[in-house]
Amino acid sequence: MSRPANFFLLSGIIFCAHILNASVLNAGALSAESPEPDYFSEQLASGKLPPMAQRVPENPLLMDETMNNLMPGTYGGKMNLLMGKDKDIRRMVVYGYSRIVGYNESLELIPDIVESFEVHDNKEFIFHLRKGHRWSDGAPLTSEDFKYYWEDVANNPELNPFGPSKKLLIDEQLPVVEFPDAYTVIYRWQQPNPYFLPALAAPSPLFIYQPKHYLTKFHPRYADPQKLEAQAKQSGKRNWAGYYLKKARQYKLTNPKLPSLQPWVNTTKPPAERYVFKRNPYFHRVDVNGLQMPYIDEVIINIVSSSLIPAKSGAGESDLQGHYLRLDNYTFLKEGEKRNDYDVRLWRNINGAHKALYPNLNSSDLVWRELVRDTRFRRALSLGVDRHEINQAVYFGLTNESNNTVLPDSKFHNIDLQRRWAVYDPERANRLLDEMGLTERNSKGLRLRPDRKPLEIIIHSAGESTEETDILELIHDSWLKLGIKIYSKPSQRQVFRERIFSGEAMMSIWSGIENGLPTADMSPAELAPTRQDQYQWPKWGQYYETKGEIGETPDMKEVQELFELNQSWRRSIDLSEREQIWTKMLKNFCEQVYSIGIVNSVPQPIVVNRLLRNVPEKAIYAWSPTSYFGVYHPDIFWFATEQQAK
Repeated sequence: MSRPANFFLLSGIIFCAHILNASVLNAGALSAESPEPDYFSEQLASGKLPPMAQRVPENPLLMDETMNNLMPGTYGGKMNLLMGKDKDIRRMVVYGYSRIVGYNESLELIPDIVESFEVHDNKEFIFHLRKGHRWSDGAPLTSEDFKYYWEDVANNPELNPFGPSKKLLIDEQLPVVEFPDAYTVIYRWQQPNPYFLPALAAPSPLFIYQPKHYLTKFHPRYADPQKLEAQAKQSGKRNWAGYYLKKARQYKLTNPKLPSLQPWVNTTKPPAERYVFKRNPYFHRVDVNGLQMPYIDEVIINIVSSSLIPAKSGAGESDLQGHYLRLDNYTFLKEGEKRNDYDVRLWRNINGAHKALYPNLNSSDLVWRELVRDTRFRRALSLGVDRHEINQAVYFGLTNESNNTVLPDSKFHNIDLQRRWAVYDPERANRLLDEMGLTERNSKGLRLRPDRKPLEIIIHSAGESTEETDILELIHDSWLKLGIKIYSKPSQRQVFRERIFSGEAMMSIWSGIENGLPTADMSPAELAPTRQDQYQWPKWGQYYETKGEIGETPDMKEVQELFELNQSWRRSIDLSEREQIWTKMLKNFCEQVYSIGIVNSVPQPIVVNRLLRNVPEKAIYAWSPTSYFGVYHPDIFWFATEQQAK
């Protein structure tokens, strides 16, 4: 089947993008050829549900044109998942991955909820909705839902006292938003906004629409304000705004009555030990045979202690499990494969470093701050890490020994940057420390700081993984050869973060760059001081986040360069220029060793029911940009019969 094409401007370059509109499978073809799910037989017979041709858009999204090697499936079955706490049910928005635009397997942005979109110089974004698309309760999805969100929610001072999401601000300016007809939505900025589409495609997406037909019942512009206030107090909320927000949580999924555009809809009110997500009868995707997605009727989420999830997965109690599993569970999980009818697959984690050390350049210990801001010191610490030993002892030799940088199959990968100051060389490390004047030692052989204190480093962790403990024990031994002693200090995550932000922490251990497979159109902000939760420079990141209200101004030349390059990337609409910026920032980031990466490409065990089809054998497992299972679309997963499996 040939694919129709839509041409749109992205970052100033013309790209050919597929309009995923299943033009062959129009409503008439569906009514004549497409079988209905047995799941809806009673509702169809009673007239509570219209036939499929009236439930899907005129041009539904044809999944066969979005996925590689898709095996058409059959309806039915219940998929069991395990989660560690009630709030984990929000992962069904991550996994369901119904987005205005979303990433495909090649990490290209393509239309999903919308039929097509146009981008002009990253300043104007025009979305064309699918005619006939409906919410999960059957109400039409139109530009009115986008207009309602913008006018009555995003810009309502009681619901959003600080205004619309910061993701919609560019140079402190909000977009002009227009709704020229029922199926067109336009966002327009004066300056380029390269963050907008990635925010719409994110695991926790930027929602720029809400179901107006449902939520106006809780909004004083449309409902009786006095009754709303009474309802709010009765529900335990202080005012109508708190009551409204409780009803409107599209990501948290705590209101089972809230209409949805996801493949499965929550039917269970929290708290609960078992959540039932039922198929959305109006979902907008179909396969080449005209079957409406999702194939699977229900997703059951069982809430259990997170520490029990590896054991329960090994007992066959989950049909699809990645969350709460680690590489050190792999041997145990493999042992249960045949006995409990599942396969264990190894997907890849795409962090630039699975674990990295973060010297705190904003430490409140001024002597330490001066030491750690000397590039030679950071390089010496990195050269003193025996990554090969850690790879063999902790990761069975299955990982890539590397700096905190992009992965080998990234366009921006450079073997020199991967190894820059990241190959074990204690002799060179000692020479660098001697160069700095750190030549005096105490009776235990520890180097002395300029204030005559022994060079002892406390490394803070969130205390959530024995893996970190194992890594730090090995680093402890190799850094002793440099005359440096380390101590690990685990604490609860919130305390851990506060110690870093305040400057109390000298160094911390955490995961590395979030996205190790970037494209030029993905933001390089992780490489510059842009957020407080960047543990190597929290106060510089805080300064950027708060527009200079709090935090500290970056005062290292190389860090200022990263900041300026990141700003240049935001303003650029030229692809080649963006590629050059990415290359320069990566070189700076690795050469200056702001963080000490250890290994990357760590395999992630994925437990898959032996009968579950269309789950990739090999794939990427990451929060962003792949939304864990999201870009592989669990709505196309289906259960084969025993006979089909033979």
